[in-house]
Amino acid sequence: MQLTPILIFTAQKLLRLGLLLLAVAIFTFVLLSLSPIDPVQAYIGADMMRISPEQQQLIAERWGLDQPMAVRFWDWLGQLLQGNWGTSMVFNQPVGEVIAKRFWVSVQMLAIAWLLSGTLGLGLGILSGALAGSWIDRVIRLYAYTMASAPTFWAALLLLIIFSVSLQVTPICCAAPPGVLAGDVTIWQHLHHLLLPAVTLSIIGIANIALHTRQKLIDVLHSDYILFARAQGEPLWGVIRYHGFRNLILPALTLQFASLSELFGGSVLVEQVFAYPGLGEATVQAALRSDIPLLVGIVFFSALFVYTGNTIADLAYPIVDPRIRLESSLGSSQS
Repeated sequence: MQLTPILIFTAQKLLRLGLLLLAVAIFTFVLLSLSPIDPVQAYIGADMMRISPEQQQLIAERWGLDQPMAVRFWDWLGQLLQGNWGTSMVFNQPVGEVIAKRFWVSVQMLAIAWLLSGTLGLGLGILSGALAGSWIDRVIRLYAYTMASAPTFWAALLLLIIFSVSLQVTPICCAAPPGVLAGDVTIWQHLHHLLLPAVTLSIIGIANIALHTRQKLIDVLHSDYILFARAQGEPLWGVIRYHGFRNLILPALTLQFASLSELFGGSVLVEQVFAYPGLGEATVQAALRSDIPLLVGIVFFSALFVYTGNTIADLAYPIVDPRIRLESSLGSSQS
């Protein structure tokens, strides 16, 4: 019995995912073993001088820090196969619980930023490409080039100074008003604190999609079939709507799902600037305090998250454009 293309496609994706996650885990453990930060000293912090060498040794044994890197890796891998991600040294909680709690906070910001960047990037790219050479095109390109070269933390600090410090229209930090219990936070308060971090992430992501869509639309408008349609009296926006949009949406979709990794990385800096208690802030704490179980878990989960997004993009191609069959996608991935 011959396997269907969808089963072959799924099997290949799962195999590549397994190899990717294994490589990410090994690479992370190797880098952490080469880090100049002493995990025991980072764990103890300011109380290091008051802790005896014997107590430091007990702490190292408690977290397995006295073992070679290879031994710790195999112990971690064995626990992972049993569904145990380990225990965070910073939060003293299971790594899975820390990631789940922090990711739920971050994913709301990421989802809003992802939708805004995709929608506005596609719209601005179409507008810029359709009006190429006009002042509107120049303004959009200036914005896109500026944002594409701007560091995320710089944009976050700039927006924080303008809207939170000067205008005082958005909160200056946190995911909720300080001192308010989580159960007492209203939806409006939650959205109010979420707005500026999400907008900061989105305005950075708009640039790449807008520039790519603009260039793709210009290429489409200079193609033979579009020139023929224009010669027949078809209006510009009618040509874009009925002939150009389908050729634009697929590259934009690819870029949008590929930008998940950029958004995930940008969220680390944004959450630090806004003191937003998401997965990015937990990543920084784990790195600074050498929380190896949590840091490895976050890197592992991040790779899984980004790979899943790219796989969804591959599966969405035949839905967006039925001319693309799964067999062709499968063939291109094999090559």
